Amino acid sequence: MPSKKLPPAKFVRSVLKSFMAESGLEPRLFGPHLRVTGASEGKVDFELDITKDHTNRLKILHGGTIASMVDLGGSLAVASMGLYATGVSTDLNVTYLSSGGKIGDKIQATASCEKIGKTLAYTMVTFKNAKGELAARGSHTKYVAQAWGQSPAYTPPEGAEIDDTVD
Repeated sequence: MPSKKLPPAKFVRSVLKSFMAESGLEPRLFGPHLRVTGASEGKVDFELDITKDHTNRLKILHGGTIASMVDLGGSLAVASMGLYATGVSTDLNVTYLSSGGKIGDKIQATASCEKIGKTLAYTMVTFKNAKGELAARGSHTKYVAQAWGQSPAYTPPEGAEIDDTVD
């Protein structure tokens, strides 16, 4: 039985579920502490509960954690455009503006797909700390040429685990 088309938020959460099941990095670094809080076409909101594993020796959010969130967020932004296969990274940039937080804080992020073409997708991710300050921003370019046509838009491949969160 072929998979059915999903609303963007459910689709993006299902793509995240696939990353958590199939990747080596995301489940170890983020695990249950990262969640998608909303998604629409071209935009994904997500947040991370900061634990010791996400911090540096100053006991604040590690820049590498934010860089990994730019990578993941850019991929989820591509997914929000209907692609289950989100391509591979060609470029990633992060600018750190203020502290992302400490253990026990939550950092919130918004990823957007600024442009998607036949070959490349350009994404932007912004981060706000618990004080509501802009903590960082990043950009992520993805090569998506091979992702097109793998399945109809917003339709997970057969056998994919579907997130059952209600939107």
